[in-house]
Amino acid sequence: MDRRSFIGKLAILTTGPAVLAACGKSHSAEVPAGAASDSTYVAPVTSDSLWVHGRDADVTPLDKPEDAWNDVVSPEAYQILFEEGTEPRYSSPLLEEDRRGTYICAACYLPLFSSVTKYESGTGWPSFWAPLPGRVGTKVDNKLAMQRTEYHCTRCGGHQGHVFTDGPDPTGFRYCNNGLALAFVPEGKTLPELRS
Repeated sequence: MDRRSFIGKLAILTTGPAVLAACGKSHSAEVPAGAASDSTYVAPVTSDSLWVHGRDADVTPLDKPEDAWNDVVSPEAYQILFEEGTEPRYSSPLLEEDRRGTYICAACYLPLFSSVTKYESGTGWPSFWAPLPGRVGTKVDNKLAMQRTEYHCTRCGGHQGHVFTDGPDPTGFRYCNNGLALAFVPEGKTLPELRS
């Protein structure tokens, strides 16, 4: 067990869930696929200020063929979402987005991330330290002659990016997202209806 994992586990054991909840965090046993088995995963708690958008959104997987999304998203977004492409580094306007709000899947509009979990990773892609609970699924990706963990929208299956274990506290994870796979809804604006 590395030092960061040890200190994280020690903090959870000594402070307890009540203190973490008071800090806006809650402990969960859920660890992204591909992360070390001894990793500690801390997901943000659902509070009025964080999860206003899509708190009760239906995450049931859609029974819709991938090519049907061609009529819904741009060709560039389709290439990323349904052909698992990657946009060029530093090309997304979402890198500069610093307002409070919710990041949603560009295809089906399922809320995926709170702006509270966004941070500047220096990688050239929008990065988050945790998704909204139950909103992303993962699978192993061996495309670049190395094993990575890909994550996607649980509802439409649209590819979002990859998760790495070099992120900041409190989770230590970096969800590195393609900007074209997301849309941003500022706090106070109405969330669009989920697409089906």
